[in-house]
Amino acid sequence: MTARDQARLSGLVRNPAATEEMLVRLARDPAVARELAGWRRPLPDPVAEAVLAHRDPDSLLFLRGDRVSPAIRARIAADPDPAIRDAHRDLVRRKVARRVFVPVDDLAEAYGRSPEELARDADPGIRAAVAEAWWAAPAPVRIALLTDPDPTVRAAASRRAQPPVPAELHPACLADPATRAHVAGYAELTDVVAFALATAPDHGTRQAVARNPRLSAEVVAVLVADPHPFVRGVMIQHPGVDERTRDRLHAELVAERAAGSIEARVALEGDLAVPTWVRDLPLPARLSYLDSPHVVFRRALATCRDLPSEAWQRLDADPDRRVRRSAATRPDVPPEVLERLVREDGDGGPLRPRLVEHPNFPAAAFARFAEDPEPRVRRLALAGPDLPPDLLGRLAVDPELSVRRAAAGHPGLDPARVADLLADEDPEVVLAAAANPGLPSGWAYRILAEAGL
Repeated sequence: MTARDQARLSGLVRNPAATEEMLVRLARDPAVARELAGWRRPLPDPVAEAVLAHRDPDSLLFLRGDRVSPAIRARIAADPDPAIRDAHRDLVRRKVARRVFVPVDDLAEAYGRSPEELARDADPGIRAAVAEAWWAAPAPVRIALLTDPDPTVRAAASRRAQPPVPAELHPACLADPATRAHVAGYAELTDVVAFALATAPDHGTRQAVARNPRLSAEVVAVLVADPHPFVRGVMIQHPGVDERTRDRLHAELVAERAAGSIEARVALEGDLAVPTWVRDLPLPARLSYLDSPHVVFRRALATCRDLPSEAWQRLDADPDRRVRRSAATRPDVPPEVLERLVREDGDGGPLRPRLVEHPNFPAAAFARFAEDPEPRVRRLALAGPDLPPDLLGRLAVDPELSVRRAAAGHPGLDPARVADLLADEDPEVVLAAAANPGLPSGWAYRILAEAGL
């Protein structure tokens, strides 16, 4: 099977318009059946039965929960072959043994016991898995896990800041090497405890206490002189640090980054957090950060919603993309600003909602993007749901692969053009075309027939 043939089948697997009959035929191929099991949800019983017929434990890992009916789940649970019957359970147990995160519902299903029972299991690995995954555990269960005799369980139970560790357990957690770094950032600290944490031998604990906004001047002085870039990077954001010291710390890290320090680079560029305390300052104090050389403070300012228009103009033109994007999420951002930012910066990445989804984004901008000489901008046009057919047709034959890939999956593309793209030289274009719900059914059946399905 060629790469193009495989791409056509993979596209049909993902096509929301594929009929049950098509899915059953796709499931006759073992490799496609595995992909089908992992991609589609829910699977109708005839499709699940076709997948199950291959007796492939890897495919059966997906035939569970709301992906399949209770009847299919019962068939798998009663299967005489333990490789089939216990495929999911064995996977979960292997993950627990390797300390890989497993959702609490999966733990309960795999072990056949409630989370409460698993939290009392004799195996500390199971208790740690529950502590890591059961964020909504009842208070008595959580307290038991936080005071567990095994340090890995206590560490897992305290790792998440939300919900926080109950205040009555803070002293014990701060004294425990397994948990102190997980609560030092928000617990009420005495000067003695704060100083001990600020001088701990591991930089992770020192970095954690540096995030605590309630530190004495003496502890702040210790932390701003810390040898590790991560700790000083956090202290740049601390409310107890004056601007002169903040600038000095930043200059130090910049120099260390220039000298080749990976830790300094991460300290300067890798932290996505912003100093939230800035948002609580009076407006005049907040506006002083418009001129801050530290991006995180301008990012924090851009998350406010009560700034004057002059401040928004500055933030909309900020040299840092993250500042510009944060400012552009405000409800009254001008349409022309949104269009300019999308054109200049793009609109990809994991952040949602996208700027093109903002209510103020001008719909006419998508057609303007389609005419742009830059392929990157033309691709942005395909986020528009209502592009004229002639523009979509031109984008579908664009010389730039990334544009054709996006055009091939556009739901407004003419069905004849979708079928043409099944012969494209690029397998990803072919996959997107086969996954397009506008693909003519005749072509879908032709793909199945040519694959012998």
